[in-house]
Amino acid sequence: MYILAALGFAFIFNMMGSINLAHGGVYMMAGYLCYTFSASLGVSNWIAMLMSVIVMALFGVLMEKFMFRRFSKDFSRVVMVGVALSTIFTTTSTVLAGTKVLQISPFATGLVRAGNLVISNERILTFSIGVVLLLVVLFIVNKTRLGRQMEAIAQDRVGAALSGINIHKVAAAACAIGCGLAAVAGSLMGAYRSLTPTMGDSILLRILMLVMLSGAGSMNGIIITGLIMGLLDSWLPFLFQGFGSDAVAALVVVGLMLIRPKGFFGHEM
Repeated sequence: MYILAALGFAFIFNMMGSINLAHGGVYMMAGYLCYTFSASLGVSNWIAMLMSVIVMALFGVLMEKFMFRRFSKDFSRVVMVGVALSTIFTTTSTVLAGTKVLQISPFATGLVRAGNLVISNERILTFSIGVVLLLVVLFIVNKTRLGRQMEAIAQDRVGAALSGINIHKVAAAACAIGCGLAAVAGSLMGAYRSLTPTMGDSILLRILMLVMLSGAGSMNGIIITGLIMGLLDSWLPFLFQGFGSDAVAALVVVGLMLIRPKGFFGHEM
């Protein structure tokens, strides 16, 4: 899920050249939308997640048109709008749902036992969906016309426009994909863990750490460092209680950044 959320962030970063600080808010709102659709409309979790993904993908298109396109030459304004959107998302979820912890009903129930190892079907399903979506994203980027156009824009925006590529159309598609991936991650994590108004801040911190460590724009690096980040978050709580594991993970990233300030995998798309 870290990888999916970070890939969505990287899509937008490569297309717009700007940091989308509202990405964590998209992740959080998607989880709450999935919960609301499932609880209020009585639809299945799968339909609720699909509806949530569609809503947030459409929001990504609007964000490209009214945020990134309008302030494409003003990095500071893009950052400020991102912070404002994130604050609006957090405030809205707090007002409508309160501060109590919510949880989406499981997408899968039961356990799988292999000797002394016990794994919930929810974890297996979450991991499987993540792998499938990751393969789909890699196929889009490496094997489709849209992927080639995205790569061209990431390398030379002006040159891509002069060669006949509709930059705004491709950028809107990238924002839709990015927000859609964050929506899938938020919905699945809402069932795997829980929903809180601040869950977007937590994932945004993880995304920024992951992207910096991998190197801005490196999809292969995001995949590798995402796995490393996931392992750290899985094992460190056994060694350090409370928020100590988060602090240690941050220190590990800072130490690695001192060694490789530009990240470990350079810039590629």
